[in-house]
Amino acid sequence: MKFRIEKEIFDRIPDLMVGVVVAKGVDNSNINPQIATLLDEAVASAKVKFENIKVKEAEEILPYREAFQALGMNPNKFRCSVEAMFSRIAKGKELPHINPLVDLNNAISLKHVIPMGTHDLGCSPEDIEMRYSVDGDTFLPFGANEEEVVSPGEVVYAVGHQVRTRRWTWRQSEHGKITGKTSYVFFPIDGFIGFNHAMVEQVALELSVALNKLFQCEVKTGCVDKQNRELDLSFS
Repeated sequence: MKFRIEKEIFDRIPDLMVGVVVAKGVDNSNINPQIATLLDEAVASAKVKFENIKVKEAEEILPYREAFQALGMNPNKFRCSVEAMFSRIAKGKELPHINPLVDLNNAISLKHVIPMGTHDLGCSPEDIEMRYSVDGDTFLPFGANEEEVVSPGEVVYAVGHQVRTRRWTWRQSEHGKITGKTSYVFFPIDGFIGFNHAMVEQVALELSVALNKLFQCEVKTGCVDKQNRELDLSFS
C-alpha cells in the first residue's frame, strides 16, 4: 500500500511537501486521559493565539490559503483543516473530544498551526492518492447514507473511486474515518518547502514519539514531495 501525489498537483504548488506518519497495532478503543489533556491545553492556547488578528490573516495560515487558490479553490469558502479549527475556537465554539487518535491529531495540529489528517488504512488494501477527481468518484459525508458525485477536477484524497477527503484538507468522508476500531492509521502533515518544512519534520517526530509512548505501536515516518511523489505505507 502506497501514498502517492499526482504530478499535476505539483505543477500548481511545486513547493508542496507532505510529511507522513503511519502507525499499526493501535488500540483506539479506550479513553486516554493524557491525550484528552493535550487537546484541552491546545484548545486553551488556541483561544488566545489569534486574539488580536483574524485567523485567515495569520502568517502561518496564508500559504495554505494561497495554495487553495492555486488549486482553484476559494479559501474563504473552503478552508484548510487547521484554519477551520482555529476559526471555530475563535468564535467561542468548543472542539469536541472524538477518540484518542483524532484528539492527538487535533492537539498537535493546533499546537503547531499545521494541517494534519487521519485516515484508517485497515478498511482497504488499495493505495491512497492525492489527485484531481475524475469521472466515477464519489464521496460519503460524515453522518450521511448516500454518496455524493464528485465533479472532475477537484483536489481530493482518494482510494480508488472512493474520495476520502474533498478539496484537499477541507472535508473528510465516512469512508476511512477514525473510529474506536481503527488500528492502522495514516497521518498526512501538509507543508511547504522553504516555508515550514522544518516544522513538518518536527511534527512528524513529535507525533511518532507520542504514538510509540501512548499506544506502544509500530510507527514509520517519511515525506512525499515533487522529487519523491510516493511512499510505501506498509510494514515489512
